[in-house]
Parts: sequence; structure tokens; C-alpha cells
Amino acid sequence: MKTIYSLPKERFKAHKTKSSFTVEKSAKKSYQNWSKGELIKEIERLKKRKKYGLVWEDKPEEVVEMCKNKLPVVKEIKNKQIITNKNKAVNLLIDGDNYNSLSVLNYTHAGKVDVIYIDPPYNTGNKDFKYNDRYVDLEDGYRHSKWLSFMEKRLKLAKNLLKDAGVIFISIDDNEMAQLKILMDNPDLFGENNFISNIIWRKKRGYGRGDNLVIPQTEYILLYAKDRNKLSFFELPISERKLKDYKYKDSLGLYKRETLEHHTPYGGYVRKTLQYDLIISGKKIFCTTGQWLWSKERVERELKDIIGKNRNGKEYKYLDIIKDSKGRQRAYKKIRLEENGEVRGERPLSIIDDSEITTNSAAHEIRNLFANRAFDFSKPRSLIKLLLKFSSSKNSIILDFMAGTGTTGQAVMELNKEDGGNRQFILCTNNENNICTDVCYPRIKKVIEGYRNLKGEKVEGLGGNLKYFKTDFVDYNEPTDKNKKKLTDEATEMLCIKEGTFEEVLDKKDFKIFKNNSHYTGIIFDQLAIPEFKKEIKNIKGKFSVYVFSLSDETFDEEFTDVKQKIKLSPIPEAILRVYRRIFK
Repeated sequence: MKTIYSLPKERFKAHKTKSSFTVEKSAKKSYQNWSKGELIKEIERLKKRKKYGLVWEDKPEEVVEMCKNKLPVVKEIKNKQIITNKNKAVNLLIDGDNYNSLSVLNYTHAGKVDVIYIDPPYNTGNKDFKYNDRYVDLEDGYRHSKWLSFMEKRLKLAKNLLKDAGVIFISIDDNEMAQLKILMDNPDLFGENNFISNIIWRKKRGYGRGDNLVIPQTEYILLYAKDRNKLSFFELPISERKLKDYKYKDSLGLYKRETLEHHTPYGGYVRKTLQYDLIISGKKIFCTTGQWLWSKERVERELKDIIGKNRNGKEYKYLDIIKDSKGRQRAYKKIRLEENGEVRGERPLSIIDDSEITTNSAAHEIRNLFANRAFDFSKPRSLIKLLLKFSSSKNSIILDFMAGTGTTGQAVMELNKEDGGNRQFILCTNNENNICTDVCYPRIKKVIEGYRNLKGEKVEGLGGNLKYFKTDFVDYNEPTDKNKKKLTDEATEMLCIKEGTFEEVLDKKDFKIFKNNSHYTGIIFDQLAIPEFKKEIKNIKGKFSVYVFSLSDETFDEEFTDVKQKIKLSPIPEAILRVYRRIFK
């Protein structure tokens, strides 16, 4: 039986703070000097106490168990490479079980990823979720346990990849929503303090009855931060609909009006401190609601010719005082469309309506690319683009380790085209039913190079770069010298991914050199080749990350003293083994 976290009943004291209560837990007990009878009573008491948490039967997973004796690596499928612009980021597609892909990425991308989006199996019991190569159906008594075991292992690996200010989006529906929320709230995963929102996506308007007592119309997207305290405000480009609100203009440009009045529902709570005569520039300002937004003290402190400050500390430029249709003086804040030369944004909402994004659009997108093919489970790229617009910057790294048909990759490329960004995507998917080789890869290739849609119209390619990798394994039953050498020989692609250096400069028997602009990676497979390697790099301008095969953790610093200004040394395979020991312990 596995308990993710189970909290004992706690003594709550209502120490009120501004918006929360503090919780005092019972002091930790020492049982060393307790008698047998006392211990039995304590055990009985603990059995009866109320618990809060998530408990499930942890079912062993074959792909995880295999990694105890076989270490995952990746090998490039070179004939699937697509390069259209060497100055742009190289996107990655990894074909294999996502547990193995995430394990590799824990070495290459720890703390590097800005945004993760995943659309996991919903565990509907309708052949959408496999565990140990068998579909999990509704009659399986361990249905939820298998799904939780599957998700927990991958989410733990995924969290390690995020930057401190990184975020993760997880699409889900009613089948596992409750379980997933508690799982994510586990302090060993993301923790409830890092919960940001449960975004509701109204994906369709339901019709007909079917077997449902209530017609389902929504799905959910759970949003968590790795460390909420490191996040800045999310902001979306202002919508066309809201842009129409900025219909007023003065010498400084367009603005909209916001009231200074406090809107209290009829019969609602009345605050005396908000009821007073407001005089500005000798004019008495009329209040239709009878209550102002701020107290008189704040008005006297802050309101002159400028009204307050926004959340970024920028002052509102002017106050608009106008007469209404009854001749009464009314006051409004002027909210500028532009702040410091930049068009303002808006906060994202926790509800995404079907008026803009539907699953029908996702099916149409696939048919446009593959004529007669469609996938009901695909998410529309407009949904993913919306999420990325407020959570990523122009140079972000975006990971989807349940990539399926590759929608996230297309969304990233389109977003780069729209705003001139250089975001990089990493897609991980297995090849069940050939979804990677026959759908995901061809889709990305078509979006990069161009294609003809259902109507036969030519769609221009967006350009971009892609490297295709497939997971593989190195036998590693024991840490012998032979096994260490074998892992080093198979780690070339992992090191290139880690450094982002894919252009081969030199390929010799005992060392290799790769580059990306002025950054180079050197891999030395035999210590005896160090003098020849140094001779090769002396005339190359640029910085080097150098990986040297070592049976221990030695980096051979003394042998590189004459070039130490241009290199950073790391021993292999020990650097890789450290990561794998932590994961597969």
C-alpha cells in the first residue's frame, strides 16, 4: 500500500492572519521508553485517527523495473533531421516510453525547462490507458492505482526539469480530476502552495442524452508552478473585443475609463468609510452607488491630478471629469492602452469558452494535414497557444512528454512565427499504433516545410529545425569498467543535447567535437587522446565543454592547465550515473 501523504488530525487554533489560519501540529513523540502496553494503545489510537491524503496500491511498472539493469540513452535517426535555419533553436522529438525519455532529460535538461504541457490518458476505461502493455478497463479493481502510479513516477521526473519559475499545465477530465489534484498537492511533488489555477475549458456544447445524467461540456487544465514565489504576473495580449473599450483619445493616446465608484449589490454590505463628499479641482463629484472605491484618507493621500498606481507601480496618467446626461460631475480613471510605449496586456481568465476553441477544430486541423485521418483525443493548437502566450517568453523551452499527434510542436512554431520568438519544443511520445512515425513526425515536417490542405491549397512552411531521437538502452548490471566504457560510448547524443551542439566539427576514433555558433562540445573517449585533442582546439575560437572518459570522478585538470581559460571539464560517465542513481535507486 502506498501513501503519498497522510496528515494526522491536527489541533487547529484560530490564529487569524490577514487571509489565513496558522496550524499547530502535535509535537513529535519519542517512543523509546514506552512500555509494550503503551505502544499497543498508541498503535490503536493511530489506526483510528482521521487522515487526509491519497492512498493507493503501487503496482510495479515493467518499464521502470527494467531501468534497474538497463540504462536509457537516445540515438539519433539521422535521416529524419530537418534543418532550415542554423540560427534558430533545434527542436527535439524523442520516440520511446516517456519514462525513459524523461530519465534522459533529467541529465540533459535539469532546471532548464520553462513550460510543460501534457495531455495524459484520462483513464476512461475505453482503451485510452495502457499499463504494462495492457489496456486498463472499467472492471479493473486497480484502475485508479495504476493510473496514479503511472502519473506520479513521471511527474516527479518532470518537476526536476523545470526552472524555479517554470510551470506545468495538465489537461484532465472528471475521471481522474479529483485524484490528480490531490496528487499534485503532495509536498513531494508540487505542493498545494504552488497551485495556481484549475482552468475550465468549455470544449463543446452538449446535446442528446446518452448515458450521462448531466451532459458533460467541460474539461480542466491544472496549472502549478515549481515555485510560485518566483513567478511574475501572467499576461495575455489584449483581445480584439477588449481593445474596443479604449475608445477615448487625448494628446497622450488612446485610453478607457474606469469608475471610481464601489459597486455594491442592492442590499449589500455598506461601509461608512467609503461614503463621503469627493471634491476634485473645486468640483463635487457625484457617486451613483453611494460608496467610493477608496476611503477618504486614501483619497486625500493619493488623489490629486493623478489617480493611484497600477500593479507594476506605474501611475495612471490623468483623471477624466465629465458631466453625465443629468448634468452631474462624474470622475473616471484614464487607463492607457500603452504604458511606456508598450501596449498593455490582460490577465488570463480561469474559464476558456468554446466560442474560440473547440475539439472540432482539433479534428479539422489533423484532417487538413492528413486528409482522411482524425483523432478525437487531440487538443486544438489554439488552446495550447493560448496557454503558452501567457506562460512563456520568446526564448522559452517547452516540453510535452505525452505529445501524441504533436499539437504542442505546431503551436510553438506558429507562436514563434506570430511574435518573432525563438522558443524550442521537446516532444516525447511512444510509437504505439505508429503515432510517432506516421503522425507526429510527419505533422512537424509538414508544418516546417509546407503542405497542401484538404482543399488542395498550398500552405507555406513555417521553417524551423528538428532532430529525431529514439530511446535505447545500455546493459548496466554492475558498475564495472567495461560497463562504464560502454555507457560513455553510447552517450554522445545525450551530451550534444545537453550542450545544444549538434553540428559535427571533427570525428576521430578517440574524440569528437561538435558546435553551435561559438560554443563547442568535446567528447574524449580515451585519456591518451588528450594531447591530440588540445592541439585541435588551440586554434578554434570559442568556449568548450569537454567531457572526458574516466573510471572514477577525475577530470584531469592538470592535463588541461594550458587551455583552462577556454574549457569546462566534466568526467563521464560519472556525471550521468549520478543522475541515474538518484532516479533508479
